[in-house]
Amino acid sequence: MNSEGQDGESKSPIENLERVGMSRRGLLQGVGGASAFLGMAGLAGPAGAQDAPKDADGKVIPGFEEGQGDPNAAKGWQPVSDRKIRVGIAGYGLCRFGASFFYQNHPNVEVVAATDLDAQRCAGLAEAVGAKKTYPSCEEMIKDKSIEAVYIATDAPSHARLAIMALEHGKHVCSAVPAVFGFEAEDEAERLFNAVKASGMKYMMNETSTFHAALYAKRLQYQAGALGKVIYSEGEYYHDTAGMLGSYNPKNGAIDGFGWRRALPPMWYPTHATAYYVSVTGGRLTEASGLGMTSLYSVYKDGENAHRNAFGTEVAMFKTSEGGMSRMAVSWDMKNAHGEQGRVYGQKPHDKTVKGDRPALPPGVGAGGHGGSHGQLTSNFIESILLDKKPIVDVSEALNMTMAGVIAHKSALKDGEWLKIPQYEV
Repeated sequence: MNSEGQDGESKSPIENLERVGMSRRGLLQGVGGASAFLGMAGLAGPAGAQDAPKDADGKVIPGFEEGQGDPNAAKGWQPVSDRKIRVGIAGYGLCRFGASFFYQNHPNVEVVAATDLDAQRCAGLAEAVGAKKTYPSCEEMIKDKSIEAVYIATDAPSHARLAIMALEHGKHVCSAVPAVFGFEAEDEAERLFNAVKASGMKYMMNETSTFHAALYAKRLQYQAGALGKVIYSEGEYYHDTAGMLGSYNPKNGAIDGFGWRRALPPMWYPTHATAYYVSVTGGRLTEASGLGMTSLYSVYKDGENAHRNAFGTEVAMFKTSEGGMSRMAVSWDMKNAHGEQGRVYGQKPHDKTVKGDRPALPPGVGAGGHGGSHGQLTSNFIESILLDKKPIVDVSEALNMTMAGVIAHKSALKDGEWLKIPQYEV
């Protein structure tokens, strides 16, 4: 996806986007949780490669490749209700992210509204999901009293603010990752948690690693007692993508090299890794000791950027709520390192007799991108509303996955000092 410049650094796709005239809103409003833009390569949705979203160079965006869906996903699905949830979707962008989670195909969903800050992209999203109403912003859409639930697929800094607003308006919320972001993360976490509790509505974070086949199989192993306590786990999210950090710049409203992705601390985007403990066990990461390595890419030079961050790679050790340990790593600049993966080791060996199949999906709902996780996440969120049950990644798990990284970054700035991770338990 990167092209090499004469100086040896990867050129940003933003240069290509500017060359073809793509606006900030056309890209970022739907990219939301960089799981769209920095997704897991080699994993696929049901659409063919010709239908998959592509970057300005015509290459399929990682996470949306063909050939890794689950062909048996719809076998054995049983409806739990004939009710239809009225859903509004925010964010389309380069990745068509708002339309890639199959809300428009779910038999228990009616997509009634769509929004993107860019008018052309908003119209494209509405057409893709069959929404009859459009709004110029997510804030305006949230005010629509007929909408019961919203899917927030916007840029990462807006996730918490929009989720809180939607909860306060009595709507269920599904948010792209991360749940909270940046320097405001700790304050946002408190406010988001309180908004969920006060509203009584469902909140779910769309962590794609949770429904990766291998992670989900380990989850079922753990729940069956086959692993015992998890002694050690690790998760990794690697992309050599320093040149991809061009993004929305609130100072000028454009996509450029000075937006929210520029020199992003790796551990501010941790959940594709931290899910490899939290989503397996339902437990919590309780303390963090992190280290960071200064990046050679110029955008990180001396931490002279909006995030005051010099690290291109961060690795953290965590203590867990069951007395084990976890290593989580996120990197934007390691060579020959790519994708999302993890390992989980318990007191007992893996039991091959415990079935690890992911749940059946409703007819028409594909497995989707990022390891066949898209359809599963949507199906789980909708079922949580219909059955009044906990979503697979509720607010407590979402905040633990996210805040573990935020605290790990703080620890890295303190050269590995152990720091406690705030806990938010419903």
